[in-house]
Amino acid sequence: MKKVEKKDILKIEDFLWEIPKSFRNNMHVPAWILASEILLDDIMEDRSLNQLVNVACLPGIKKASLVMPDVHEGYGFPIGGVAATSHPTGAISPGGIGYDINCGVRLLSSQLQIEDVKDQLEDLVHELNKEIPTGLGKGGTIRLSQEEMENVLAIGAEWAVEHGYGTLEDLEYIESKGKLADASPKAVSAMAKNRGHDQLGTIGSGNHFVEVSYITEIFDDSIAKTYGLRKGQVTVMIHTGSRGLGHQVATDYIRLMMTAMAKYDVKMPDRELACVPFDSPEGQNYFKAMCAAANYAWCNRQLITWEARNAWARIFGKENGALKLVYDVAHNIAKIETHSINNELQKVIVHRKGATRAFGPGFNELPKKYIDAGQPVIIPGSMGTFSYVLAGTSKSHELTFGSCCHGAGRNLSRTAAKKVVNAPVLKKQLQEIGILVEGSYRGIAEEAPIAYKDIELVVDTVSASGIAKKVAKLRPLGVIKG
Repeated sequence: MKKVEKKDILKIEDFLWEIPKSFRNNMHVPAWILASEILLDDIMEDRSLNQLVNVACLPGIKKASLVMPDVHEGYGFPIGGVAATSHPTGAISPGGIGYDINCGVRLLSSQLQIEDVKDQLEDLVHELNKEIPTGLGKGGTIRLSQEEMENVLAIGAEWAVEHGYGTLEDLEYIESKGKLADASPKAVSAMAKNRGHDQLGTIGSGNHFVEVSYITEIFDDSIAKTYGLRKGQVTVMIHTGSRGLGHQVATDYIRLMMTAMAKYDVKMPDRELACVPFDSPEGQNYFKAMCAAANYAWCNRQLITWEARNAWARIFGKENGALKLVYDVAHNIAKIETHSINNELQKVIVHRKGATRAFGPGFNELPKKYIDAGQPVIIPGSMGTFSYVLAGTSKSHELTFGSCCHGAGRNLSRTAAKKVVNAPVLKKQLQEIGILVEGSYRGIAEEAPIAYKDIELVVDTVSASGIAKKVAKLRPLGVIKG
């Protein structure tokens, strides 16, 4: 199969590159790359652009297959990939959502400044680590009955609020208010439910974390004020998803679709891009199960928020106020949205895998307070690098189906990182510069800053392209890893 080389890539405009539809005869649309030239050279080092070309072969794909500047190779789709297919007959592909369905990020803001917490930071990190279960397969204190599991899958974060693990105000600041209405618990296998019955309120392993940070810089005073952010303010960021339940949903339906493709005469250049028509029975069942797993993930992050609030209150007291939810956004999900394509509004199935929504001002689903500012876009760094809050813009709708990058993006695989990183040494080095890390040495090595792209280059690229604008910059103080 023909592989992408630098000579095959055309520059459309600053920060936007194209692999033309003519590159391979099975491409239905061109492939677009959002990147600076420096990042493009890095991206050429793995298989992600070849995967991007394969995505352009999806039945019913519209306009272009896209990758963000944090792109790296994944299963089927590259991580950092976006694709929109026609609704309802276009393809839906589990590889375009990923195994960790609705892995996402939420940001909590406090009433305290850096100088208020620095003397108690070690106690806070210890308390968070004690309160929030971490690690591969690790369960939490909540054990769901069969009936409770059905309810979590059906209503998502609402379940947590109904059971005292949050407030109605929290729901207002979650993408889709923490619930996808198309969810069907019946579409989720018994094995998936069993894997998830004790994992609510846990972050798992891999790149998941809870991080205490503070804001070092404000780029847009007006939007920052709207989001309730200010310089010096201490924040808490949560990054995790649907745990074993979501992984099993993906596994179940990838297997099913690999056998069902022949039934619909679907042929793809990579079997990892197994897909079926969205309106087929298999496509509908997967979408309903994916929505249910997404609901589980939103409920999970809500439970972790409750745990973080408990830890915070024990260290700083209730008189210093609760942690307030700024926003929660998914980055492994498929959603039915309407976008302008060739100057015509069309309903499409938007696959975002390692890409976050970045809707601009005027979108009615946003919290009323944020409608004029645009959606918060939360871009985490690694343990030793800055994170960013951005705001979505109208340009994202024109260029990327209202999407943006979701992080820095890996430079090294987890296996490669473990070979070059001495975890105890790294932990000590981070402590020396004021960043406390709690977690397994394996997790610390796998998620070392050296394993990731330069987040400054990634964020500057999306900012310069116009799909999101910088609002605030956050420096880590303490990190809880799986």
